[in-house]
Amino acid sequence: MLTLAVFAVLVFLILVNLPIFVAIGSTAVLFFAGLGQGNFLAMLPQRMYAGTTGFTLLAIPFFILAGNLMNTGGITNRIFRFARALVGHVPGGLGQVSVISSMIFSGMSGSAVADAAGLGQIQHKAMVDNGYQPVVSASIVAAASTIGPVIPPSIPFVLYGALTSVSVARLFLAGFAPGVMMGLALMVVIAVMAKPRGFPRSGRASFREVAVSFRDAFLPLLAPVIIIGGILSGLFTPTEASVVVCLYALFLGFLYRDLRVRDLPEILWTSIRQSVGLLLIMAAANFFGWFTIFQQIPDNIISALTSLSAGGPGVMAMIVLIVLVLGCFIEGNAIFLITIPIFLPVARQYGFDLVNLGVVMTLLIMIGNLTPPLGMCLFAVSSFSKIGIGDLARESWPYILGILLITLLIAYVPEIATFLPNLVMGPELGGMP
Repeated sequence: MLTLAVFAVLVFLILVNLPIFVAIGSTAVLFFAGLGQGNFLAMLPQRMYAGTTGFTLLAIPFFILAGNLMNTGGITNRIFRFARALVGHVPGGLGQVSVISSMIFSGMSGSAVADAAGLGQIQHKAMVDNGYQPVVSASIVAAASTIGPVIPPSIPFVLYGALTSVSVARLFLAGFAPGVMMGLALMVVIAVMAKPRGFPRSGRASFREVAVSFRDAFLPLLAPVIIIGGILSGLFTPTEASVVVCLYALFLGFLYRDLRVRDLPEILWTSIRQSVGLLLIMAAANFFGWFTIFQQIPDNIISALTSLSAGGPGVMAMIVLIVLVLGCFIEGNAIFLITIPIFLPVARQYGFDLVNLGVVMTLLIMIGNLTPPLGMCLFAVSSFSKIGIGDLARESWPYILGILLITLLIAYVPEIATFLPNLVMGPELGGMP
């Protein structure tokens, strides 16, 4: 009963539009006080401080800054032109270009919202100018932007690694295959709809056009190579990689003359606001996680699942369903922070690979970015496309189903995600971190 009451209060506070960090922290405070355990509230400052001071977590604000720096016309235009030269002629035309360019850009930004807000504006304008209906174009942009946090680098992977002590490098490698599969699924959906919906497409680019666009995009394309190569070679840690990619984005912005010194204060201030908003949620969630452990909520859930004789596949189905539902109402990073303290003991009890679980949860959270009422990518695309959230959500359902099918495949065939990190870094003892 306590478990249900805790989550009922938490969901209620979120639905009445309290800020996420206030809702999370208030739930723990209310129950400590209501259970006559008010003396434990003295731990609030310490737990909030501990929740935001890990070395790994330093990567988050730097990846946010890198995404904002890369959202300059020079970088995003070059990526889009290269993708257009590659696949602009296939069924679905510029829709396919949007997916390919998002897959490339995801190797730099690590954020779905950054992808949607930056590259997405270029994608949307190009499609509308070439005859796509605005709502169709906007839905493709929103769906394609969700690839951002799956193909590394990834802010959710960094957060998940910090919360679970799973290797961030392993998570980055584990995201490659699912991210590519996710992109291919979106491209198949677009190709299937292309003829019935009359999606226009470009003529085939000449070899010279492909070569020139590749030359122009070469330096941005090096970013993921630098990040992953540096991490795997031991040259720098994932946290240090986030600083390196910031410096690289700064270099490219000045090289292409699309970034000016006077632009930096606004970019830095935007990055600070975004980082502080996330860190506030993390601070409150750390106290909430400590509260759930203190009240033995994860143990109660494990006992309930054991009494139901739920096997591993059934428990994974429950995790998938819970995250899908939460994704409709709660921002993705907050879902990690709320559920990981509960899911982690359950995952260990049932022998789940924690690297694969991180990939599955990230994919599920990306679906949440496309589902109202709190689909962050829907809001980001709606802000510049002027398409209503309801219309955008209805048009996005085919893409959501495609991503969901890939997610279920990864959930029940974990070797798809774990093959590459095990190949490059060696298998983990017992398959567990």
